Amino acid sequence: MITDSLLKSNARGRQPKKLLNHYSAWKYLVLVVTLVVMALSALPTWYGEDAAVQISTKAGIALSPTQIVSELAKADILVKRLDSKDQQTLVILNDEGQQTLAKSLLATHAQDPAELTLALSPAAPEWLLGMGFEPIKLGLDLRGGVQFLLDVDITPVYQTQGSSLADALRAFAREKGIRGLSVRQGAEEQLTVVMPEAARAEVRQFMAKQYPLWQVSSNNSQLKLALTEAEKINLRNLTVQQNLQIMRTRIEELGITEALVQRQGENRIRIELPGVQDPAAAKSVIGATATLAFYEVKDSATGAILIKDKSGNPVPVARKPVLTGEHIVDARAGIGEMGTAEVNITLDSEGGRRMTDFSRGHIGKPMATAYSEYSRDANGKAVQSNEIISVATIQSVLPERFRITGAGSYQDAQQLALLLRAGSMTAPVTIVEERTIGPTLGAENIHNGFAALALGLGITLVFMALWYRRLGWVANLALLANMVLLFGLLALIPGAVLTLPGIAGLVLTVGMAVDTNVLIFERIRDKLREGRALAHAIDKGFDSAFSTIFDANFTTMITAVVLYAIGNGPIQGFALTLGLGLLTSMFSGIFASRAIINLVYGKNFSRDVRV
Repeated sequence: MITDSLLKSNARGRQPKKLLNHYSAWKYLVLVVTLVVMALSALPTWYGEDAAVQISTKAGIALSPTQIVSELAKADILVKRLDSKDQQTLVILNDEGQQTLAKSLLATHAQDPAELTLALSPAAPEWLLGMGFEPIKLGLDLRGGVQFLLDVDITPVYQTQGSSLADALRAFAREKGIRGLSVRQGAEEQLTVVMPEAARAEVRQFMAKQYPLWQVSSNNSQLKLALTEAEKINLRNLTVQQNLQIMRTRIEELGITEALVQRQGENRIRIELPGVQDPAAAKSVIGATATLAFYEVKDSATGAILIKDKSGNPVPVARKPVLTGEHIVDARAGIGEMGTAEVNITLDSEGGRRMTDFSRGHIGKPMATAYSEYSRDANGKAVQSNEIISVATIQSVLPERFRITGAGSYQDAQQLALLLRAGSMTAPVTIVEERTIGPTLGAENIHNGFAALALGLGITLVFMALWYRRLGWVANLALLANMVLLFGLLALIPGAVLTLPGIAGLVLTVGMAVDTNVLIFERIRDKLREGRALAHAIDKGFDSAFSTIFDANFTTMITAVVLYAIGNGPIQGFALTLGLGLLTSMFSGIFASRAIINLVYGKNFSRDVRV
């Protein structure tokens, strides 16, 4: 009885034996599926991309596909193929250098040349593209193109805030019957308010209630008003962010694909346009700060401002516009009944309501359309210039859609329509730096970068094969799998761009990936020196090396994340490939290599094995 009880107790306490160096079938399935998907994702990059011109149906080109090929052939521009889908025709060219010329030639046959855009078409087979895979996006330094650095002048924004407050104070004084109140605007938004002593408390109360974000300080019989530092920073951030969005919209209107638009520093914007070799059109639109404003025309200059027309004659208009360009949602150039150029305007609901209310009460009276833009003077200061381009009598109530004339030639009307359609800047911007990288230099960067990658990879493969012998070829397979995973991820992640520093990150990833295997293999050798069998050495080697590998990769990942967060351009490109490389090297070095070793050497219990 005692013996039976002990046996039963031992049976109940016995734990199931651990399977040594064993992976479940689902783990192998995950590994295979991951490698296949990443390989398919990386494959389109091998084929590259072809230069193309995208033609929208709105462009109004009355040429058949055969005629398009024929017209381009007359200018010695060879067409590789034409693709038509989603109401668009893609003219794919043999020579990337002829892309801009082809667009210019086709624009002469288009009613709306703005609907012709430069594009790049993947050269991969249709079956591969049909699965949703695309080539890796290349940065400016690899593809060639243009880079602009723009400065956003925040001063006019502060001045506008100050002007708005000055008008509000004057209106408050009229409403309360305060006499002797005057407002002077100084630098930026700063205001000086002079008033009777008896009205000071009332004005302070008005400021505290209606404008709490303004600092109020006393100076004898004057009040000094200035925006708080926190509000100025907030206004600056909002202004730069709005200009960023408008820049992206303008570039979309130009039809430039793969553009990078991002903030740099406090008040600068960096724009990269890969693939663009003729920056003139992009520069004229990106650097422009133009908008329209509609004013009521006054009978005299009393209480009005004077804006000169095209002939230089001053036109008295109301101080505040009826409507500004921020309410314009669409603008199209056209030809009027008299054969003159015109711009057809479409307003948003708020703008339409304002225009309708104003025109209803001013039928038979003139309304002026003013064109304004910012430029830099000799001292680098932003200067606004205004010009009345037309004065028309309001014949009827104006709806959300109407037209303006006087914009100049049809080309001028097209340019104005493009700017209005893309949005008016909330603050003036000027181009402070322009850099052009030719396609030849971009191709040279690609060749040199990948040559360095191939050389580093080749030397690493040879070293691992010679030094670690039977385990070396496993490390080599894992390293090649790591490259496939990394290229596949770069192609899959939206917004990921491969730059020249990014290629340096790829080269570094080769070292990081093989370092993972080196740590594991050295642990396995240590266990073999202790007299363990190969199977036990593999099991203990992977387990003991994991914490070291994880700590090393985690600390490096922190650096990559910080670089990506605070860096820009080339630094972000390096940080991206480094961070993704850390993830793929962990996957391939630990998971993939362990899967292979388990299958080949995982059941080998020999003790006289050299690795």
